[in-house]
Amino acid sequence: MNNTYKLAHYLEDLWSKGFKLKDEEVRFIYFGKNYTNAHDWKIILAINVTISLQFDFDRSFFLSLLELFDENNIQTEQEAFKFLKQLGFVID
Repeated sequence: MNNTYKLAHYLEDLWSKGFKLKDEEVRFIYFGKNYTNAHDWKIILAINVTISLQFDFDRSFFLSLLELFDENNIQTEQEAFKFLKQLGFVID
């Protein structure tokens, strides 16, 4: 994932690919970003994992991922993928 890839562009890409988040879901994503003070790449990864594993946008799952990243001091994408793998999530 490109660290310069901004959250707004990612959400637009989801929309253009047919995955249409509701306005309240987008607001919740930004709430999660502010609540955890996470970088865009963490938010994007959490959205991607949530959608991939839940087949929908599950707010509590998304926020739990962000909190886990924060609690485990995940600083890089490589650390995040390793951590997710340790949790048993298969992420390609």
